[in-house]
Amino acid sequence: MISTKHNHKIFQFSLLPVTLLILLGCLSFTIFKNPDEKDLEIFREVSDFVDDNEHCFICHGETKYQLSDEVTGRVITRILCQDRVIKREDYYRSNHKRFACVDCHTGKYLQFPHPIEVRLEEPFACIDCHGYDENYADYQFEKIEEEYLQSIHHTANPAEFSCWKCHNPHTYHISIRNTENLSATIAYDNAICLSCHADFNRFQLLTDRGGINIIQQHQWLPNQALHFKNVRCIECHTQISDDILVAHLVMPKDEAVHLCSECHSRNSLLMVTLYKFQSKEARNKYGFFNAVVMNDAYVIGANRNYFLNVVSLVIFGLTFLGIIIHIGFRIFNK
Repeated sequence: MISTKHNHKIFQFSLLPVTLLILLGCLSFTIFKNPDEKDLEIFREVSDFVDDNEHCFICHGETKYQLSDEVTGRVITRILCQDRVIKREDYYRSNHKRFACVDCHTGKYLQFPHPIEVRLEEPFACIDCHGYDENYADYQFEKIEEEYLQSIHHTANPAEFSCWKCHNPHTYHISIRNTENLSATIAYDNAICLSCHADFNRFQLLTDRGGINIIQQHQWLPNQALHFKNVRCIECHTQISDDILVAHLVMPKDEAVHLCSECHSRNSLLMVTLYKFQSKEARNKYGFFNAVVMNDAYVIGANRNYFLNVVSLVIFGLTFLGIIIHIGFRIFNK
């Protein structure tokens, strides 16, 4: 039997949407800023649902809104919760730009305020749309799912963690496969990790750990700033996979790469992670082993030139031969 106190809490909770509806009957809702028609025309070039999506973006596409009381004439300006703001230009540049909002969100979201029950609905996972479909076979989403389920992200908090914690469905876009600016891709991918691991408030949503300090935790790493700028977090914190485009098996921190030689060698780990998608021809350009690494950075031990290697060996051989001849003459003369 449910207690009276518990019933009272449920009663208060269920009255919240009704209360809001009554208040909205007296208040008119005005967006602080309307999108430029020229911008909408640009968005219509990539999506057929721009006008339909404006029913959502009229609120979620703006950072501010106004409430006006039609009786008293009072107008107040409020800031929309940052986590609920979706910039139109980011959405129409994302992988899901061609979709209507209601393709993923139930039509009940068209009610305002949104009913509590739809906010608590389980969202779609990536595999729900991308899995077991021949059109996406090249991307190996099924294996990505397998890796993710073994990762520390899932095993540490399976109830709360999901694909969307890293890949925001409204703004995420793949960049590593078609990038012409690897530095921008590295910054973009690292920002995904840092959005939690460098933001204590977001970090606390998934763990009870007392604090985070990225700099201190990587104190052992020489030239921290240089490493953070030129490699992604996942280069050291995931298990390499030959089958999928980007590794998703995030390992516990004590299993991360710590040996410098893993990257700083001819068989650099970077060739099967960060530079995995570069063409094989580019790697051998100008006679350099791992030449693709030189596009954005010089990695000690990984960048080698075949011709310089041969020349250095010849010089070393001639020097050694000269020493032997000199010793031979000294012995002979003695």
